[in-house]
Amino acid sequence: MDTTLVDVAVIGAGQAGLSAAYHLRRRGFVPVTTDPYAPDAFVALDADAAPGGAWQHRWASLRMATVNGIHELPGFAVPPADPSTPSRDALPPYFAEYERRFGLDVQRPVRVHAVRRADDEPDGRLLVETDGGTWAAHYVINATGTWTRPFRPYYPGIQRFRGRQLHVADYASAEEFAGKRVVIVGAGVSAVQLLDEISHVADTVWMTRREPHWIDEGGFDLPARTAAIAGVEARVRQGLPPGSVISVTGMHWTPWARAAQARGVLVRHPMFTSIEEHGVRMPDGSFIEADVILWATGFRPALDHLAPLRLRTPAGGFRVADTRSLDEPRLFLIGYGPSQSTVGANRAGRAAVQQIVADRKTERAAA
Repeated sequence: MDTTLVDVAVIGAGQAGLSAAYHLRRRGFVPVTTDPYAPDAFVALDADAAPGGAWQHRWASLRMATVNGIHELPGFAVPPADPSTPSRDALPPYFAEYERRFGLDVQRPVRVHAVRRADDEPDGRLLVETDGGTWAAHYVINATGTWTRPFRPYYPGIQRFRGRQLHVADYASAEEFAGKRVVIVGAGVSAVQLLDEISHVADTVWMTRREPHWIDEGGFDLPARTAAIAGVEARVRQGLPPGSVISVTGMHWTPWARAAQARGVLVRHPMFTSIEEHGVRMPDGSFIEADVILWATGFRPALDHLAPLRLRTPAGGFRVADTRSLDEPRLFLIGYGPSQSTVGANRAGRAAVQQIVADRKTERAAA
């Protein structure tokens, strides 16, 4: 396939990727499809067939009134929406308008298979190999998020279970579980929200590995947030996996958590030790029958396409500081580690572009 030269390739067009593309445009970069001969050309690639990032894949009952952590993209506010509107209906049009308004010209659907070095030169290009051709870039901003890599932990007997197992990423609606017993595994926001929702039509059992640490509204103040972010930054700088958000911030008393508590269904059980054909075996030897196991166990960064760069540490992470790979300076990881929230993704997009612009100024001054 053809190889197209660009200065910057952005992989992913969710919150982080669109933020990066926006800041590239503001700094004078132009889409390569607009001017293939521009010295500061960029391309934004997205695997989805339509705009919207992960929001377009969320379940229908996740409405604008109950979504967690929406934050507007830079330069354009989220239009007002009815709180009862499903987020998967309201937010993708916002993303689409954002791409159009700022002329980001996202190329889709384009699936990136691999990113590798073109040669051994430290200031050479990185090759972004896709099912639609190859882009040779001086810099790559990776913004692939986590939605495509749902995490389901292994437990003995997991293959023996005769009921249904699914991850939050596969969830559609509570009605499909009506009259069943559903074991919900996980300590995150999605786990508690779906516990509240499903418990209206089914018998639910909520299990977590650790006892939840509940934080009242306003209890996670600015100093606490700063300390939490600093902790995650320290982990990724060392090449450790970022860790779950809940392990750092604790559990917040959301409206659905309060609702579940009021109805007596917010009852945490310890994790089972094994899975059997018709249920789960508890640490004390007791048995809980189950028709469904719903894994609300989070996601992992979708970074397999970076494998040819050989950057993953023995601990399983990537060494990153201020969005930039410490082991491959031409690569930026945004929406990773401390920038995984929507607010953090916006800031990370700006930070990555600022560093690229600074590099370019230094190079041109030295030329």
